[in-house]
Amino acid sequence: MNGRTLRQDRIATFHLISWVFGIIFFAIAVLNAFLVHPAPGVFYLVLSLIYVPQANAILKRRFGFSIPLVVKIILGLMILWGTLAVGDLAEMAGL
Repeated sequence: MNGRTLRQDRIATFHLISWVFGIIFFAIAVLNAFLVHPAPGVFYLVLSLIYVPQANAILKRRFGFSIPLVVKIILGLMILWGTLAVGDLAEMAGL
């Protein structure tokens, strides 16, 4: 494998992972909006957009920066912890 193919595979993998996290956080946002309260639902919906690769490209094109992968990982762990460990949604699900 040459360097270019390896780089393209790596980018495709990161995009796939980003889409998966974006869909998970979108589902959390919808559940929060309907089962808990619309305010955290909207908050999680906005946060789920940072995981979509197209939103990251728009940030880079319009504002000249993108959100680093490390920040996305830390934010994702905080969202999961806040939702599934101490959030109202966890109480409703019996977690």
